[in-house]
Amino acid sequence: CFLIKKIKTNLADKVRKTKASTEIKNNPFEVKINRKKFDILGRKTKHDVGLPGVSRSKAINKRKETLLKEYKQKNKSSKFIDRRFGEYDTKMAPEDKILQRFAMERQRVHDKKDVYNLNEEEELTHYGQSLAEMEKFNDIVNSDDESEEKGLLSAELTASHFGGGGGLLTKKTSGNQQEEEGSQRAKSRQELIEELIQKSKQEKRERQVQKEEAQELTEKLDQDWKNIQALMVKKTPKTEQANKQEEKPKYDMMVRELGFEMKAQPSEKMKTPEELAREEREKLQKLEADRLRRMLGGEAGDSAQTQSHMSADDLNDGFILDKADKKTLAYQDGEEEDSEAEEGDGDDDDDEDEDDEGEEEGEEQEDSSGEEEDGHSDLDSEQESEDEEGKQENKETGAKPKKSLSKEEMKAQQEAAKAELPYTFTAPETFSDLKDLLHGHTPDNQRLIVARTQKCNHPSLGVGNKLKLQKLFGFLLEYIGELATRSPPELTAIDKLIPELYALCQMFPEAACKSLQSVLIDAGHSMEEILEVKGHAGFPALDMLIYLKVTALLFPTSDFRHPVTTPALLYISQALTRCPVRSLQDVTSGLVLCCLAVEYVSFSKRFVPELINFLAGTLHLAVKDKTSLGRSLVPPFRPSGKHSDLLVLSDSESCKGWSKKNLPLSATQLAHNENIHQCHMSLLRLTCLSACLDLVKRCCLLYKDLTSFPHIFQPIKTLLSKHLSAQTLPEPLQEVHNEILEAISSAPVTHSPLVFERKKPIPLKLLTPKIVEVLDYGKKHGSTREEREKERLKHKYKKEFKGALREIRKDSRFLAREKLNEIMSSDAERKRKVKELLGSLATQEGEWKALKRKKKK
Repeated sequence: CFLIKKIKTNLADKVRKTKASTEIKNNPFEVKINRKKFDILGRKTKHDVGLPGVSRSKAINKRKETLLKEYKQKNKSSKFIDRRFGEYDTKMAPEDKILQRFAMERQRVHDKKDVYNLNEEEELTHYGQSLAEMEKFNDIVNSDDESEEKGLLSAELTASHFGGGGGLLTKKTSGNQQEEEGSQRAKSRQELIEELIQKSKQEKRERQVQKEEAQELTEKLDQDWKNIQALMVKKTPKTEQANKQEEKPKYDMMVRELGFEMKAQPSEKMKTPEELAREEREKLQKLEADRLRRMLGGEAGDSAQTQSHMSADDLNDGFILDKADKKTLAYQDGEEEDSEAEEGDGDDDDDEDEDDEGEEEGEEQEDSSGEEEDGHSDLDSEQESEDEEGKQENKETGAKPKKSLSKEEMKAQQEAAKAELPYTFTAPETFSDLKDLLHGHTPDNQRLIVARTQKCNHPSLGVGNKLKLQKLFGFLLEYIGELATRSPPELTAIDKLIPELYALCQMFPEAACKSLQSVLIDAGHSMEEILEVKGHAGFPALDMLIYLKVTALLFPTSDFRHPVTTPALLYISQALTRCPVRSLQDVTSGLVLCCLAVEYVSFSKRFVPELINFLAGTLHLAVKDKTSLGRSLVPPFRPSGKHSDLLVLSDSESCKGWSKKNLPLSATQLAHNENIHQCHMSLLRLTCLSACLDLVKRCCLLYKDLTSFPHIFQPIKTLLSKHLSAQTLPEPLQEVHNEILEAISSAPVTHSPLVFERKKPIPLKLLTPKIVEVLDYGKKHGSTREEREKERLKHKYKKEFKGALREIRKDSRFLAREKLNEIMSSDAERKRKVKELLGSLATQEGEWKALKRKKKK
């Protein structure tokens, strides 16, 4: 009844609303008519007749239902969603929604009540049997062992399952069968347990008897086997028995040693760089203290040996056995010998032999070292000093008393200690301090000084050590440049110091980068200044060449762009292009720069045109007849003049005594000396020509994968094949000459070089434009159906886009109005509450004043 009443009220409201709307529509004074001045054929007009403000109110109501709800539910986690049927379905009428909901509710209630209502047609079963048949109790007895009394259990079954109850099941027996009944009566629970215990004991006794019988049979079988084995074994002679008896003590000794063998030994943990640096400094400090003690007249092992403290709870279980401490006895020829002493003596002899061999090998290495690189640290010397200290301590701990040194031996020891190199050094603060520190020392000692300075001033050992070592890198770089400027240059010392420079670079890459960048910037500026003043500049000196070589050793050269190696390569190319060749010294310096350029691009295979140009110009210097070359030279070379025949060989006889050698760095200074004999000059020319050909060969191997390889090396091929024949060269150079020609000629030609076209290009055909007469302006003629459809879609898209923008603007204005209304309402509410509070406070104040007046009165 309630549902029907509700439906009627909803229908009445709907009818009332429809009547009001029809009244508004039928009112002629409310209708608005948009009049037109002219009627246009084919134009459809909208909103000619309508009610004012109806469409706007509909849009506002729609926004309130959709956009305003979303705005109010924004940033809210909890929402109440109406899940009633048809709540969000706008197509359904409210009456249909109510009726459908009522039907669904009745169906749900009916389903709940109908769960336990069973239909008569369904047959219920239990374990496959019908419950209707089971209720009739028609069970068929199939057991043959049951007695005549149906429904009763047997006495045995009752006794086994329930532990008794056999007295209830009595049978009719005669008086002669009482003894049989007594034996067959049901047993009590206690009797059954006793019977089980007796059975288990009996089984245990039987197993024990079987085991004893098997053991007796086994012993009997072993005895019989021994009797048979005596007949099968062959008797050994007495000499072999004696040898076996001699071997027994050795076997016993090995067994005892196995008892003391270490099963597993924990490995030492990996040490951090800080711990390693601390250990290195402590080791150097200890060696320096020992050296100072010997300088003052004391012995190396004067320091009193402190005994290790052992607590009362120490179980002495933290030992490590290097060898077996247990003494074993061996008997040989009836005498007792101590095997441990023999082993110790043998080990000492082996150690002495190894020391002698090590000394001999060390002497051979010193003799054969020469000018080879020595990149090792001073760990060997430190290890030798530690071995000497260990030997002295072993001697002190022995039974023999220490021998006091005489005065002569003491003086010799002091002199030797003074001659030794100190083990600890302070970091130099200036370049002059570093020069004073390294002055007067051999190259090996200079390397040791720098290495020990680095170890004693590791960054992890002090706050200011990092800055000191960064300065040390710059001082070392400057010192290497000074060594190169000396005459003769100390290249061996430079070679020894480069590993230490590399170690500092790995430790402080940023400082090393800045130092070398400053060197390259200064060199580039100086070259530019000389070029501006004189118009030409000389090739870089030996110190700058060494700096370029150090740059290639310290930093990667295969990077596409590097802050150090890229400027260095640009400096090399600039020097090869802008420095004129006027002497053999310039030729040697240019060849050294070419070697550095090849080294820089060996991994990246970057093409350097200045390199190929300089090699071709160097070969041009060795050609006698330059009139028939047929090609122009590129600076820094000149086709003719005073310095165009620097590598031309004067005599063919001077080539006979020449042997192929590498071009040393010192040749850049030797070639400048004018007092050199002419024979030496010709040998130097051959060496430069050999270096040039080797570089050309390396470039052929380096750039063989380039597509333009044959065209790049075509000038060199022409020079070698036509103007610089192999017959005028020595035999080692003839082989290189032939290999270069084979490498260039065997390269495949992938494409021809770029040249201008001989024929003019054919112009495109010009077509006469199509002229279409336009009859009706505003309409487009001559377009296809697809174009018209495309234009229609574009027009529709623009229209919809404008409409969407218009709606978005209206939505934003609507939201702005709602936000403003919320702010204004909240402000009004706040003002109202403030007024109420002020009013209540004013009333309270008035009441309080009135009470105060009353009290005064």
